[in-house]
Amino acid sequence: MPKPLLIFIFIFLILVSALFVNHQSQKEQQVLAPTPLIDFSLANLAGELTPISKWRGKILIINFWATWCPPCLKEIPDFITLQNEYADKNVQFIGIAIDTPELVADYLAFININYPILMAEVEGQQLAKQLGNRVNAVPFTLIVNANTRLFSSPGELSKAKIRQIIDPLIQQE
Repeated sequence: MPKPLLIFIFIFLILVSALFVNHQSQKEQQVLAPTPLIDFSLANLAGELTPISKWRGKILIINFWATWCPPCLKEIPDFITLQNEYADKNVQFIGIAIDTPELVADYLAFININYPILMAEVEGQQLAKQLGNRVNAVPFTLIVNANTRLFSSPGELSKAKIRQIIDPLIQQE
C-alpha cells in the first residue's frame, strides 16, 4: 500500500476515534448525586505524597490528563486562566497526570501551570473510574464542593461550562 494512503488512513482513524470519544463524552457528562469524595493520596513531581484532603472545604476541579492527549493539552491554558480568576474564591484546580513523571516534567518545562499536578501514571485510570469515569476517557474532570462529588465529565470542558457549574457553588458558600 502506498505510504500517503497509509498516512491518510491513520489520520482518518484518529479523527473518527476522537469524534467518537467526544460524542460519548458529551453523553456521559453528568450531575452526580452528592456522595463523599474518596480520600486518596498521590505524589507530586518532587515525589512528595499529597492527600486530596489537603484541599478539603474548597471547590475542587480535579482534571485527569496526559501529555499524549491533545484535548487535555488544549484545556490546560483555560484551567490556568480560571485558576487565576477564581483563586480568591475558594476554588482549587488540581491536575492528575496519567503519564510518566519524565514526560510530565518535560511538558511542564514549557508551560507555567499555576495549580498542583499530582502523578497517577497509568493507575490513575482506575482512580478516575472509581470517581465516575465510566468510559475510561481522558481528559476526565470532576468538580467537587466541600468533598461532595457534584459533576463529572469525560472529554474536554470549556471555560464557559466550568463557570456555569462553579459560579452557583461559590454563591452558596
